[in-house]
Amino acid sequence: MAIITLLTDFGLQDEYAGLMKAVIASINPKASIIDITHGIDSQDIVQAAYILKSAFPYFPPGGIHVVVVDPGVGSQRKAIAVKCPNGIFVAPDNGVLSLVLEENQVESAVTITDSSYFRQPVSHTFHGRDIFAPVAGHLSLGIDISRLGPRISSRQLAVIDLPRPGLRSDRVLYGQIVARDRFGNLLTNIDADQLTRFCRPELWQSLAIKIANRTIDGICETYACVAPENLLAVMGSRGYLEISVNRGDAGRILKVSKGAPVVVARPGEPDAQP
Repeated sequence: MAIITLLTDFGLQDEYAGLMKAVIASINPKASIIDITHGIDSQDIVQAAYILKSAFPYFPPGGIHVVVVDPGVGSQRKAIAVKCPNGIFVAPDNGVLSLVLEENQVESAVTITDSSYFRQPVSHTFHGRDIFAPVAGHLSLGIDISRLGPRISSRQLAVIDLPRPGLRSDRVLYGQIVARDRFGNLLTNIDADQLTRFCRPELWQSLAIKIANRTIDGICETYACVAPENLLAVMGSRGYLEISVNRGDAGRILKVSKGAPVVVARPGEPDAQP
């Protein structure tokens, strides 16, 4: 049975996500449709790129991953389908696949142009329903992506300049907040591999994490390692360093938003500031 995942910024208040599922089901009633999330902040391609990267590896190979975070809907931006060893990605060509493309070999990629696979008429403002969903439905029936439109090189796919962690000497690691979840946890762009290269895991408790004029001592294993309503840093389930509050909302307490700087410093760097 084909698995189709959906990741959008549509939310659940309106009918948009449901209509995408309806279109897919009308083409392939046996398709298994799984929502990764419809809670991406409106038009936030960066947040979507990070969430997609952390989520899609949990799905079995051969899935069809539909991403509709599309500020340029109706413009000249291309619609694309990209085949990688573990699945096919269907998305606007706006950089939302940047992190996936970094870490996965592209076997083939096409610009989606064959309107026989679209729902007609095509709305200028809802390509999720009229292009991406029906294309995913047809792909779930086994058509090859080559039938969707002309082949393009992986070098032609749009990538965005994502915020990257950086080092100052070997004692300070700079990152930033890229997302906030519904619990108020603040997701940074510092992943476990980057943090391990900076400092061995057995020494993480000695690090100082600085954000919004606050300093957090060490990286915890669980939220419960500090008292309720206290700040902590934790390696979250997505594989990224998170700033959290035990039984509280770190975003509300720190009053920071996406893009806020985060500093991870080794002992003996008292002047390292975000």
